[in-house]
Amino acid sequence: MERFAANSPLPWLKPGVFAGSLIPLAVTGWRGFHDQLGADAVAAALNQLGYLAFLFLTATLLCTPVRIASGWSWPVRLRRMLGLFAFFYASLHFLMYFTVDQSLNLRDIYNDIMKRKFILAGFLTLLILIPLAATSTNRMIRRLGFLRWKLLHRLSYLAGILASLHFIWRVKKDLTEVLIFCAILTFGFLIRIFKTWHQKYLPSRP
Repeated sequence: MERFAANSPLPWLKPGVFAGSLIPLAVTGWRGFHDQLGADAVAAALNQLGYLAFLFLTATLLCTPVRIASGWSWPVRLRRMLGLFAFFYASLHFLMYFTVDQSLNLRDIYNDIMKRKFILAGFLTLLILIPLAATSTNRMIRRLGFLRWKLLHRLSYLAGILASLHFIWRVKKDLTEVLIFCAILTFGFLIRIFKTWHQKYLPSRP
């Protein structure tokens, strides 16, 4: 029964996660429409969208470690969707910064990226997420070949590191929540490293 629950098709899983992933955006939009985001609504919305991008990126990177540690297959079935939501919220975060916060001023945006390291880290994270999102379909996997596709998508780990730096350098004072995310990501990375080491150096049991 336990194995069935962990690996059953769960037809409601993807629609449920998809709908739930849009709720924070709807709530933020509703609060903004009713002037409930505080004195600096733009900064509040930017922070919320950036937080959601980091949350979904963390969840994406944890799908495989959770499968390794638990044997459950359903987290991996959500990995593509969660990764696309990470890109979606990161794109909204940047577009709001680009249009509302900086008023489409390319010179100011360039100077901001060059002068403030947390913005540079966030911008590089978005640049990495673009090819990952563009190659997330089964068609692109076939075109690239699985090995090249897998090698490309290892950049997601770099995106996770840069996103963590973006938040650490942005928050500066109370780092508790950010460090919790970083600890979770580090633990996930260690699980994957251990699995790779185990497969390479220890003989498998029959």
